[in-house]
Amino acid sequence: MMKRIPLAGVLGNPIAQSKSPKLHGYWLRKYGLLGHYVPVHVTEDDLESVVRAMPKMGFVGANVTLPHKIAVMQFADQITDRATLIGAANTLTFKEDGRIIADNTDGYGFMANLHQNAPDWDPKAGPAVVLGAGGAARAIIVALADAGVTEILLTNRTRAKSDALRAEFGARIRVVDWVQAGNILEEAATVINTTSLGMVGNAELRVPLDGLRQGTLVTDIVYSPLRTKLLEDADAMGCVTVDGLGMLLHQGVPGFERWFGVRPQVDDETRRVVLG
Repeated sequence: MMKRIPLAGVLGNPIAQSKSPKLHGYWLRKYGLLGHYVPVHVTEDDLESVVRAMPKMGFVGANVTLPHKIAVMQFADQITDRATLIGAANTLTFKEDGRIIADNTDGYGFMANLHQNAPDWDPKAGPAVVLGAGGAARAIIVALADAGVTEILLTNRTRAKSDALRAEFGARIRVVDWVQAGNILEEAATVINTTSLGMVGNAELRVPLDGLRQGTLVTDIVYSPLRTKLLEDADAMGCVTVDGLGMLLHQGVPGFERWFGVRPQVDDETRRVVLG
């Protein structure tokens, strides 16, 4: 009997804008592997029935994006400690017996991007400022704490969301009102925008940046545009800047390796293909 061709995909609503099919498709070709990776548009109502059917269709795994990262945890058979801690999952692996394992590789992708593109970055150099308190912020806060950042200054347009994260993640987090965000930048060794402000079609990030110090690491998880106004302005002030595309590329690595058996490399060619 011929072996099934392994399938993987990305679940979201909407999903047409996702760069993941381009990324995984490139890796499958590069390493000469049998397999396909497809965008799967699925509504919240259909999420559970779709995910449960996927192993029967030959799917070995899937990435999960907005708005399903939290909902998908409700029917996973096994959830990794990391996904439990973050409270969201972005990577599913389907076992041969149909079991669904949920993991979160966003924090891994964030860190790998920093290490690759700002190799001199020192997590212990001083506080990190995190702008935003959504799902991405949760993954990044966990990753920063793991890396040894001793203080995280968290600020969000709705203060209640920041307060909730502090209650959950503890004393390492100091919540700052959004209107004060500009005033904490001079304390920061690292500044991370986890909001969608500054993204194509969205409002600009209006935090005043004049407090930024030379040499501070500034990174944005937005990658459309690749050089957001935040990164351009920080660059002009002598900061070290890292764009958000690398986080997307690196978070795909662990899933691809689990599903297709090869650990892919993130290099300049990968970036070019995904952007092209």
